[in-house]
Amino acid sequence: MLRSLYSFIRYFLFWLLFFAITRATFEIYFNKKLHGATFGDIAKTYFYGIRLDLSATAYIAIVPLLVFIINWFNKGNHVKSIWLKVHTWFCLVVISFIAVVDIGIFTEWGTKVNFRVFDTLYNSPAESMSSTASSPIALNLTIGALLVLTGIVLSNFIIDYSFKKPVETKTAKILFSIGLVLVNFLILRGSLYKAPVDQSAAYFSDNQILDISAENTEWNLANDVFENLRHPYNPYLFLPQTEAKKIVDETFAVKKDTTLHLLTTDKPNIVIIQLESFTADVIQSLGGEKGDAPNFEKFIKNGVLFNNIYSAGDRTDKGIIAILSGFPSQAIRSIIMDTVKQEKLPSLLTEFKDNGYTTSYFYGGTAEYMNFDNYMDDHKTDHIFDKKSIPKNQIGSTWGAHDNILFSKHINYLDTQPKPFFSLIQTLSNHEPFVLPVKPHFQGNDLPNMFRSTTWFTDSCLNAYFEEAKKHSWYKNTLFILVADHGHRLPKKTSAAYDPAKYHIPLLFFGDAIKPEYRGMQVNKLGNQTDIAATLLAQLNMPQQKFKWSKNLLNPYSGEFAFFDWDNGFGFMLPGQAISYDGTGKRTIYVRNKNAGKALTNETLLHGEAFMQRIFTEYLAD
Repeated sequence: MLRSLYSFIRYFLFWLLFFAITRATFEIYFNKKLHGATFGDIAKTYFYGIRLDLSATAYIAIVPLLVFIINWFNKGNHVKSIWLKVHTWFCLVVISFIAVVDIGIFTEWGTKVNFRVFDTLYNSPAESMSSTASSPIALNLTIGALLVLTGIVLSNFIIDYSFKKPVETKTAKILFSIGLVLVNFLILRGSLYKAPVDQSAAYFSDNQILDISAENTEWNLANDVFENLRHPYNPYLFLPQTEAKKIVDETFAVKKDTTLHLLTTDKPNIVIIQLESFTADVIQSLGGEKGDAPNFEKFIKNGVLFNNIYSAGDRTDKGIIAILSGFPSQAIRSIIMDTVKQEKLPSLLTEFKDNGYTTSYFYGGTAEYMNFDNYMDDHKTDHIFDKKSIPKNQIGSTWGAHDNILFSKHINYLDTQPKPFFSLIQTLSNHEPFVLPVKPHFQGNDLPNMFRSTTWFTDSCLNAYFEEAKKHSWYKNTLFILVADHGHRLPKKTSAAYDPAKYHIPLLFFGDAIKPEYRGMQVNKLGNQTDIAATLLAQLNMPQQKFKWSKNLLNPYSGEFAFFDWDNGFGFMLPGQAISYDGTGKRTIYVRNKNAGKALTNETLLHGEAFMQRIFTEYLAD
């Protein structure tokens, strides 16, 4: 009996050691992000992470424990050691694979690997692989292989693979077996209280990278998968619903429904150009780098720049809904993937179609990606143009046709369309793996320069598009809206999911439909992607009421605020303050202005809580 207990303990010790190794691998890989953390801080990631490590180990131990108990009562031969080895080695391969994927996901998204990663991989495998193609694949595969090899070697030293049956009385077997199951269950729950252990058990620091390091990646992934597959519920209940609704309603309320009219006509053609990953960090006028997008600076001088705009989230599926439907991101969910829910959203496509416009969607990739095609169909899009409509010899990347091809097709299409028209162009060249059909403008194979080169290429394609469009009769009566789908960690490596800088994006109204006296104007009002809908509709004297999450940026009476979220957290911004709140650790993890005063900071957090709660409430209700 004691030998069986000793074997059980050794099995646990092995997995605790292996989880510590995977944690160390993560910390070594991202050692630059841990700059400033003391040895004691890093040691705490192992101390605070051990509860989740134990819980994850208890889950792994369920199978060998039950097999051992069943066979202990079996009078036949004992379990051969090969079966425990197969189970252990299989778990080693899976955990090592997840650890390597986690490194890639954290590099790109600034969050741990989660359900959305594998959901996207299942539904759009080619696009998902392209998204991670910029990661050092050889290095990551080497890390994964070394983890598996290390695990196998250590397991042979630590684990007792011999399942020899101890000779005991039947009563002793029963009591001992019940005891082992209960102990394993208690370790699995991680708590003697009603509520079991959760991710917050690993959180101990104001430095988010330390908290993320302390998390058990596999436990978090399993929990996230469970949360996404279970019946939906609202995990963001901070306030009474009536109070949350009141705060949101008052934030959007205006004393006077008016606007500054920028346009020469009430019924222009509208072209929204959704620019892949065009972070503010590549726009000089927004505090970004000089020379990454030189033509954009020229456009700014002849357009109206909204210079204080933030994206709804950090992925294209969030951005396209924010732009077209004026609906914020839902953090752990993506409404565009749920046809029943997304078809109930308002959409600029529907509004313009109902007002006599022809509508179209142009994308060089596959329109089925992230359910884009169903959204377009459900919102009265007359024509969907995607990869399937482009000759194979013009497909230049794993995503699809490059932006120069797409823009050329778009101009040819518009020449044949009745006026007025409403069209959305979704670019893709500035996406991982950052490949180009031309020589890169910036030298070097490092990721920042590869990103700068694809940005520069898209910028040059935009310039060529406008130069060609000027030759066509419809140009003088067309309003172009240039906006990013989301920000990006590159080129400045702004990767922290909670950092507002990651969500800062350009929004530019451009074209001859703008009155000459307003060209070159900059609007400083703090706002969101979601505000495009109300702002645009107000210019055309069209009703805005359906887009209740959108405010008119050109109404001097509308409030200044911005909201963004990521997989399990949110940020809210008011003039003078910005906060970010982590839904896992259930605490504020970022405060921009430490000297703003407690009242303003609390007000900003309260608004963020109310927004997150109401957004998810409405998501569930539809």
